[in-house]
Amino acid sequence: MFGELGLDGRTRVARGVLPAVLAARESGFTRVIVAARQAREAHLVEGLTIWGVRDLADLVEVLNGHPVALDPDSEPARAPATTPPGDLADVAGQPTAKWALEVAAAGGHHLYLHGSPGVGKTMLAERLPGILPDLTPDQALEVSAIHSLAGIDLSGGLVSRPPYSDPHHNVSMAGLVGGGPRMAKPGAISLAHRGVLFLDEAPEFGPRLLEALRTPLERGAVTIGRADRHTTFPARFQLVLAANPCPCGRAGTPGLVCECPPMAVRRYRDRLSGPILDRIDLQVSMAPVRKAYLRNAATGDTSEQVAARVRQARERQRARLRDTPWSTNAEVPGAHLRVTLPLPEGIDLLDAALVRGQISSRGVDKCLRIAWTLADLAGRGRPTRDDVRTALMLRRGDWAGAA
Repeated sequence: MFGELGLDGRTRVARGVLPAVLAARESGFTRVIVAARQAREAHLVEGLTIWGVRDLADLVEVLNGHPVALDPDSEPARAPATTPPGDLADVAGQPTAKWALEVAAAGGHHLYLHGSPGVGKTMLAERLPGILPDLTPDQALEVSAIHSLAGIDLSGGLVSRPPYSDPHHNVSMAGLVGGGPRMAKPGAISLAHRGVLFLDEAPEFGPRLLEALRTPLERGAVTIGRADRHTTFPARFQLVLAANPCPCGRAGTPGLVCECPPMAVRRYRDRLSGPILDRIDLQVSMAPVRKAYLRNAATGDTSEQVAARVRQARERQRARLRDTPWSTNAEVPGAHLRVTLPLPEGIDLLDAALVRGQISSRGVDKCLRIAWTLADLAGRGRPTRDDVRTALMLRRGDWAGAA
């Protein structure tokens, strides 16, 4: 039995029905009683007899062997409130940034977009979920269980598309990573599990908030500790950071004059620490769209066209990693990249960059992952020297995103 009982004897909605029913099935239970309003959510778990009770009288009838006939499908389904993703073709110009977004989607890579205000950073981030593949049945159940714990209505069915979470920079630590005074509640990073976490104006987030992302980015999970218990939530998301070049947003922009003191610009950029940026796979500098481009009718590929290429690249990754616990290039550990998989051509480029201090040891592995993603998008069985060179440029942010 799982639910809450009001003082008037009626059942109330409780957070976490879906994971509770899943745990009940795994523990060998065959019959479950929940609040009538959450019977539809409980029925998402197959292989169980679900009884929904409206009040204490219904519960007594069920316990006496006279269950009240309640059809969970009698009420109209209420689909989760989601905003339809915009089309990638709506973004004017920025062909390099769009291409980097496709690479990020194909391999599950983290992305850092920086440029002056109005160049399209937010528009691109909002369109990333639209080019990602649908969640698998297991992933949909996993993501839906997290949303159930957060109190999100699942009467419309399982979450089948990659979620999108974009917390404001004044979010609390509990709002970002999870927590709460009694039962821990998933935060924004767990609500973005198997989807996208977008931090707009990333330097405006507090240092403690940004540093709290370091462990989830590596482990794919976050653990919330209390005096009497620890709670672990999945948090395997794609991180997209967006930042202006300075507080006023004009530094380095042709035709604009920055009014910020040099030290203010430096402090603003230093808010994104080296350890955080070292965990980002792709960095793209976006320049304002030129007037000449706005006169052209070309809009570039649509989200549907890009999503088709991303699906094909993901299928190649699944085939290559079918005997492993990973499904995307971004998940593959360095040891597997360097020992099990064939090394790509152009390893000397990475060696030279490592010696010069242009990338770290973690950066070498990330360049290898990006090179494999570039090869998957091109339909090649092994990365070439050009793939490694391109991966190195994307990793270091040397590939300008001028339109």
